[in-house]
Amino acid sequence: MSGRVSIVEVGPRDGLQARREPVETAARVELIGMLRRAGIQRMEVGAFVSPQRVPRMADTAQVMEATGSRDRSGDMVLVANMRGLEQALEARARAIAVFTAASDAFAERNIGSTVSASLERFAPIVAQARDEGLFVRGYISTITDCPYAGRIEPDRVASVAKALRGMGCCEIALGETLGKATPVRIAAVVEAVARHVPMEDIAAHFHDTYGMGVANVWEAVRLGVRTVDAAAGGLGGCPFAPGAAGNVATEDVVYLLEEQGFDTGIAMAGLLEAVRFCRDGLGIAPSSRVFKALGASL
Repeated sequence: MSGRVSIVEVGPRDGLQARREPVETAARVELIGMLRRAGIQRMEVGAFVSPQRVPRMADTAQVMEATGSRDRSGDMVLVANMRGLEQALEARARAIAVFTAASDAFAERNIGSTVSASLERFAPIVAQARDEGLFVRGYISTITDCPYAGRIEPDRVASVAKALRGMGCCEIALGETLGKATPVRIAAVVEAVARHVPMEDIAAHFHDTYGMGVANVWEAVRLGVRTVDAAAGGLGGCPFAPGAAGNVATEDVVYLLEEQGFDTGIAMAGLLEAVRFCRDGLGIAPSSRVFKALGASL
């Protein structure tokens, strides 16, 4: 196989949102700049959500202004409600993401509602965003396992994906939140969702708790997925998923895909510089195998 795989860098949002320690606005701005210079074209730069629940994202508007994210189609922000959409529009965001889950138990802890209620809440948000010309991504968490309800059936994920697609989401991101699935289970979910969503509009968003992140990415790509989320250095973790580790590391994914013949458009040296900044500037130890192998030599 060959071709192009688009990497969506989620470190500045998903990777930093759960940090207990404060993250300076200037540091987040610097990280975004380094990632762009490495060749990242699509990136989650922040979230317009409750600052009480997610204080690390309270400066998203300032970050967008400082990094030139306004009117930049490749930069995406998460929104939780209509007020979040209003803030995104005020900041001139061109892409947003809404988020739900495949598990009611997880959705209730994460966003305070059942899955069906969350879909009802997001429908007018997606409609208005599309009317404003925004690209809209729909996230589905817990696509294989829920920390509270156990295993999730692929058909359950497919029904949520169908609903998000029906309300106007341009892209469906499949979130393996706990990082414990293996490729055979990822394949079952991707194949179920692909019955309702074109493969080119499916994104893989996998965590790496059990060391399966890269293997699961490859399985999704093997099946035809061409958009993969990752976080520099393996940043991340979910406050509502006890024991879940960070996202699959961008540098591990880039190494895999480039060695397998795919083009990502990302320069490894520049990417590793960004990971080094996370370590030295933010005090976050990288978890990736590639940084441990190459980071000291660049």
